[in-house]
Amino acid sequence: MIAPSILSADFAHLGRAAEAVERADWLHVDVMDNHFVPNLTIGLPVVKSLRQATDLPLDCHLMIEDPDRWAPGYAEAGATNVTFHVEAAREPAEVAAKIRGAGALAGLSVKPGTPIEPYLELLTHFDTVLIMSVEPGFGGQKFMPGVLDKVRLLRDRIDAGQLRLFLEIDGGIAEDTIEQAAEAGVDVFVAGSAVYERDDPGAAVELLRGLARAGMTRCARRAGRL
Repeated sequence: MIAPSILSADFAHLGRAAEAVERADWLHVDVMDNHFVPNLTIGLPVVKSLRQATDLPLDCHLMIEDPDRWAPGYAEAGATNVTFHVEAAREPAEVAAKIRGAGALAGLSVKPGTPIEPYLELLTHFDTVLIMSVEPGFGGQKFMPGVLDKVRLLRDRIDAGQLRLFLEIDGGIAEDTIEQAAEAGVDVFVAGSAVYERDDPGAAVELLRGLARAGMTRCARRAGRL
């Protein structure tokens, strides 16, 4: 699935930005508070407005302090998936339960330098896991291929039936990186600049989807699923 990130769109015309990628699978919404990350973007009122402006599933990525308090509100506002950072949460499993109780999928994200192994058992409470392939906070950064070791570990657990969740990646995903991420086992690809800095964002989504499918096919063959 391709999830264009509106962090790279024109904030004065977010409704139009959503329309431009109407054939995407999810619309990725980066919420930043200038505390957990050194950037300030949009919050709950904008998400509520976006929910009225598009039928695309909203994939809200909360890069904020105190997600225990704030995350459920995004589910209540109509987000399809609400992801928060394990580094910021006090009781991740409880937050996940509240998000699910409000009708959304619950996602857990880890920064590039955060190991995934300590949280493998915790992931049974979640529907998605988001691997950051750049340091969270700003778009347009260079993809960090070292995080794909986490992806491969998680893909092996998923294929073995030990986990049931979407495996998502965010950061530096573009034409020259999406295939290697897909081949490692990613399901959902967040792309900002690679979509919204193109003349035709909709065509960019289709191009990325085709490249992702090629990588995912190689992943499935290697795992014996094809």
